[in-house]
Amino acid sequence: MSEPPTEQPAIRLPHSLSAWGTPAFEAVLKQEIEQLDSAKLPLQQGLARSSHVTERPFQAMLIRASEDAGLLRVKAGIFYTGIIAGCSCADDPTPIDELNEYCVVQFDIDTTTAATTMTLLEE
Repeated sequence: MSEPPTEQPAIRLPHSLSAWGTPAFEAVLKQEIEQLDSAKLPLQQGLARSSHVTERPFQAMLIRASEDAGLLRVKAGIFYTGIIAGCSCADDPTPIDELNEYCVVQFDIDTTTAATTMTLLEE
């Protein structure tokens, strides 16, 4: 049985909101998401192949954006890496290889305040 989508605490994406409707929107959104602290994104919950998110930078990709009832709804793919964490024992055979991970996150940006909630989507 799968878990319901996970909603994260609010952040703000004011530059993306300001760029909405302009040709620069996608680039601004991508940059603003990629500047967020990865701990504020639902990356750990989105792991599929590994057990711990690495500190490496992540990349965002716009999938879809629309405006609806006072919200700018953005669906974005997040590319990042994870590792399978072992016990760190001297004889632990677990390799510390990074694995590529991907998850889809919906960003709901309030069109008045730019307050943004994130929801991990099961896709």
